[in-house]
Amino acid sequence: MASEKSFELRIITPDRVFYEGSVEMVEMDTKEGAIGVYKSHVPTTCILRPGILTIHMEGNEKKQAALHSGFVEVLKDRVTVLAEAAEWPQEIDVERAKQAKERAEARLQDRSTDMDTLRAEMALRRAITRIKAAK
Repeated sequence: MASEKSFELRIITPDRVFYEGSVEMVEMDTKEGAIGVYKSHVPTTCILRPGILTIHMEGNEKKQAALHSGFVEVLKDRVTVLAEAAEWPQEIDVERAKQAKERAEARLQDRSTDMDTLRAEMALRRAITRIKAAK
């Protein structure tokens, strides 16, 4: 049963509805910095960065997930996240994430003229986010 403090959170990725339910707070990383959203937050729309998404539910229960870029729409009684990808910790292959991190770091060290620096930086952020979320 939803409390007076709760609002609806919906997280959608291209391949699934990742999460849908009543929450008391949600935290995520935006291009402008980290934000925490409670019920009746000022309506806003933000661009998301790769980072840990923390869902606070009733009874001090928390869930965390790796969130990889997207957009968030905050309304007074509802938050909708449209994410490039979202993963629960148990869905993350940590070894694969560590290998991706090493590859991205190597590409950034190389700094060759034909390398897409922004793409390498985003790959590094996604890998670090996956590693953090899996711990």
